[in-house]
Amino acid sequence: MPSESRRNFLRQALAAAHVAVGAGCTTQQEASSSRPNIVVVVTDDQRWDMLGAAGNSIIRTPNMDRLAREGVLFENHFVTTSLCAPSRTSMFTGLYASCHGTHGFATSMSDELHARSYPVRLRGAGYRTGFVGKYGVGRTLPTEQFDFFEGFSGQGQYVHEVDGEEKHLTGIIGDQALEFLQTCEAGQPFCLSVSFKAPHVQDRVPPFFINDPEYDSLYEDVEIPPFKKLDPRYFDELPEFLKDGYEGRIRQQRRFPTPETWQEAMKRYYRLITGVDAQIGRMLDWLDRSGLGANTVIVFTSDNGFFLGEWGWAGKYFIHEESIRAPLIVRDPRSPERAGRRRSEMTLNIDIAPTILELAGLEIDPSTNGRSVVPMLGGESPPWRSDWHYEFLWQREGIPIPRTEGVRTRRWKYNLFLDGQPGYEQLYDLEADPEEETNLAASPDHAEVLQELRGRHEAWKRALSGWRADRPWADPS
Repeated sequence: MPSESRRNFLRQALAAAHVAVGAGCTTQQEASSSRPNIVVVVTDDQRWDMLGAAGNSIIRTPNMDRLAREGVLFENHFVTTSLCAPSRTSMFTGLYASCHGTHGFATSMSDELHARSYPVRLRGAGYRTGFVGKYGVGRTLPTEQFDFFEGFSGQGQYVHEVDGEEKHLTGIIGDQALEFLQTCEAGQPFCLSVSFKAPHVQDRVPPFFINDPEYDSLYEDVEIPPFKKLDPRYFDELPEFLKDGYEGRIRQQRRFPTPETWQEAMKRYYRLITGVDAQIGRMLDWLDRSGLGANTVIVFTSDNGFFLGEWGWAGKYFIHEESIRAPLIVRDPRSPERAGRRRSEMTLNIDIAPTILELAGLEIDPSTNGRSVVPMLGGESPPWRSDWHYEFLWQREGIPIPRTEGVRTRRWKYNLFLDGQPGYEQLYDLEADPEEETNLAASPDHAEVLQELRGRHEAWKRALSGWRADRPWADPS
């Protein structure tokens, strides 16, 4: 949290933002026209369908929707590991978890990984870099890797005392983001990473989704339609190892075991997202007033999806769409003709780092697993991946979550459980069954497809196990 002197400075800067920055913004605009400023906004556990631009007619996200109107919305964006720390490391580095080595929460990024991360690469190229919010990788904060660092380790707490008053963490992170923006110097491009805790739960602290009281009345007059897979029959049809002994079921029973508690939890989840949206609005307003908005690219995404009671589960971890699919919007105002486009290609969290590097005009390390989406922003259709690998390999004593690996193509999804019931397979035809209701792994009519996807899984395993930082990556797809 900010120190007292920093808070006092922030108040003064907020009061004089349009004056202090406006004087030098034209110079900075001219000096960095070939190198845009970049703001990367990451939410926590916000799945792809939880914003208005994705078709959700209830949730209020006017600023996220503005980013989509003024940028490019990637409709099929996924994470390669649906867990906070591995996914965030993948976003920083452009690597699969099997390559960067972070599968759980205790592993900090090595010096080698920091050296290839987008913040350190941009800093070395002359960018002023900042990070605010939930760092989420390991237990050691990399304060020396940034010019401005206001991150915290672990999950953090939603409610803090600031100047004798309670303040919500989402607003504090917004204040810190504005402080960074307002202290940038004319003539130097910047890259700011803003990482919100919201809409993640406050673990073991009822009511779990702890929104800013400012939004307590929001959605009160709304009845959120129950999702299809809240029907108990979906839970009843699960194999036994994914029922009452599984951590996702334990968390669902703790957080929203009844229709009434689910309705309240959903409204709080929505409020947390709307709270983040308001902070994005503050940043957009400042960029517009300062004159820097026309040269500032904004990347908006989340670290993974989230089960909101489907199959009787809460959390993430598995390869189902609710867990692995997240929003991705890239708004580059330098080319207005890009505004409002939607792309259907399968993009991944490992594509974030190479995209940022290309936007900044930097070379992408040939060993990087991900690919830049910059050509798509301009309407190009480069050769793209036909499938990708999913892995969830975290293990922690006392938390029963089976490890899994799988492959997703445009049409098919294959998943293999390594624990719980080792060898248990899932096969879904996403074209005929987008809700993943029918497991075809035991279907004789799909034996050939199953065998093909087993082969793809093995090909990915071989490629990832043979990855080396000093060799170009050969993508199996």
